[in-house]
Amino acid sequence: MDNFNDQLAKAVETTGRAALANQCLGRPLKDNERVFAEQLSLIFNEVGHDFALVAKELKARGVVMPKLGGSDWSVAALEDELKAINTDLDAAYMEYGYGA
Repeated sequence: MDNFNDQLAKAVETTGRAALANQCLGRPLKDNERVFAEQLSLIFNEVGHDFALVAKELKARGVVMPKLGGSDWSVAALEDELKAINTDLDAAYMEYGYGA
């Protein structure tokens, strides 16, 4: 049971559902993506999901955009960044499957 796919199959056998460790990522997150995800989670907990407030807080914290670069966050930049990351992760999932 060394690889993730074997562990996933075993979890499905015993529980009827998969406990996916990485939400079906097709590749590990890059360091800058992980930092962004962690900061985004903290900010969502602090200010909610209003993208204007989230962008303002990302900018105040100096969080760098993992895909687009820079730290001059706006609502449009946040939307573009999330779309770019999602597109990249979808492509990795299509190429490699789950279990990063």
